Amino acid sequence: MSQSISTAPPRRALPPLLSLTDAAAERLRHLYATAHTGQLLRVSVTTRGCSGQAYDMTFVDKPGEGDEIIRDHDLTLLIDRKATLFLIGSQMDYRMGDLEAGFVFINPNEKGRCGCGESFHV
Repeated sequence: MSQSISTAPPRRALPPLLSLTDAAAERLRHLYATAHTGQLLRVSVTTRGCSGQAYDMTFVDKPGEGDEIIRDHDLTLLIDRKATLFLIGSQMDYRMGDLEAGFVFINPNEKGRCGCGESFHV
């Protein structure tokens, strides 16, 4: 009588929930040191726009009950727990153009964006 030992396949590591580019880290570091001293950036996903979801960023004084705490580039930011499935593996960048500047998200979970670029769907 032979026994077979079954082993579960190795688990694949999940990508980080959200990472910062060097440009995003530099801008966030500047904001934390000036206008938003003592606050943390909180990233969430709201239901709005023509594609269904939109990124929402607000500065808060402390983490909320449902916030995930992210540390990258020696910076701390918060992710609304309800947004985690939308954001897994995303990268936050900061871009400056001729007429505008701001944080943008490179999100591998996005399936499409609206024409104006303000909202997305997964």
